[in-house]
Amino acid sequence: MYAKYFKRILDFLLSLIALIVLSPILIIIAILVRVKLGSPVIFKQQRPGKNEKIFTLYKFRSMTDKRDENGNLLPDSERLTKFGKALRSTSLDELPELFNILKGDMAIVGPRPLLVEYLPLYNEEQKQRHNVRPGLTGLAQVNGRNTISWEEKFNEDINYVKNITFKEDIKIILKTIIKVFKREGITQKDKATIERFNGNKEKFDE
Repeated sequence: MYAKYFKRILDFLLSLIALIVLSPILIIIAILVRVKLGSPVIFKQQRPGKNEKIFTLYKFRSMTDKRDENGNLLPDSERLTKFGKALRSTSLDELPELFNILKGDMAIVGPRPLLVEYLPLYNEEQKQRHNVRPGLTGLAQVNGRNTISWEEKFNEDINYVKNITFKEDIKIILKTIIKVFKREGITQKDKATIERFNGNKEKFDE
């Protein structure tokens, strides 16, 4: 009953309150991003949501648009500035996603919205992560985040989808707050950003 009727209402109310309370911080970050990283301030990207419906995800940009002599974007490690790293390590770059939650694209807790290009790569079990709205945080984020394998992340996602409760959501939110303050699991070792998902090995063995 919670997942079907009350979760969306709670997400709407909490995201609205958060946007009001955090509005001064959002404005300050927006100004700093504009000064340090340029325009646009908001990074927008298409992501799959519930039932694989595509929506536009909002985040504060954390990288520059530096390119090589041929006009190609430089690697993430070269475009991610010290300021950008600070935004990511504190998860402040994620705050604009509160607008996604308010609109109904996302939930506070749920599987993280990944890239559209990953959709054909999921197996039938992994596809179940799209049976619910994607989240600002989730079970995988509090159990390793970017330091665990893709398979482990998807297992956590499916476990959450199959066992959504109010109590579990509260536990995940509280654990997320602790993780953010400790700045744990932000990136994979020796990588500026997370390694791309290339599909399931068994799919390519067939």
